Amino acid sequence: MIDSPTILVIEDDPAVRMGIVDTLEYGGYQTLQAPDGYVGMEMALKANYRLLLLDIVMPGPSGFEILAAIKKARPGQAVIMLSARGEEQDRVKGLVGGADDYVVKPFSMKELLARVDAVLRRTHERPAPAANYVIDGAEIDLTENKIKFTDGAIAELSERESCLLRYLIEANGRILTRHEILRHVWNLDPDKIETRTIDMHMANLRAKLGNDLSHRLATERGKGYRFTQPTDI
Repeated sequence: MIDSPTILVIEDDPAVRMGIVDTLEYGGYQTLQAPDGYVGMEMALKANYRLLLLDIVMPGPSGFEILAAIKKARPGQAVIMLSARGEEQDRVKGLVGGADDYVVKPFSMKELLARVDAVLRRTHERPAPAANYVIDGAEIDLTENKIKFTDGAIAELSERESCLLRYLIEANGRILTRHEILRHVWNLDPDKIETRTIDMHMANLRAKLGNDLSHRLATERGKGYRFTQPTDI
């Protein structure tokens, strides 16, 4: 396992939820949990985690509704669906909707851990999608790590700056906490490290974005950072 990933469990059955949480923590993972679709939707969109274990039928938004919202806000988020409904159409709907795996209840905790490990390995090794954007007339090529501005000037980005800018853009305007950025861009456990490297990289990135784009990188005091986007991206 890599840096003790955090797993969010959204399951309305208290006994099943605690069994899953206990098993994951015994397996060395950190956990977050939500008891229904209302809390689950909020945590799924705002919390910091590497993998989501998502029940389908529960009070509030269903697992399919949460999955759709997640895939819109966090396209690369790893998700395993959990359900007592083993019908083929439900499995297909979950997988077509972007889930990485589908586990039918009842399942053994040993099987669940094996599937969690497998999905985390696959998604950690998953190649990043092509990342080319045109924002305010500037051409951002995160494959080549450069920004070409309307006046012909070119800003070269480091690999880390390129990964950071990609993560900011793909958040679709969502506020990203320092903890989330450390986990997903630096692959570090924020609970075990004190660093101002994010602030330094943000300052460097803002300088390279220049007058054309720097206004889009906003600091939300006490919360984190977000990259605002024009609606036509």
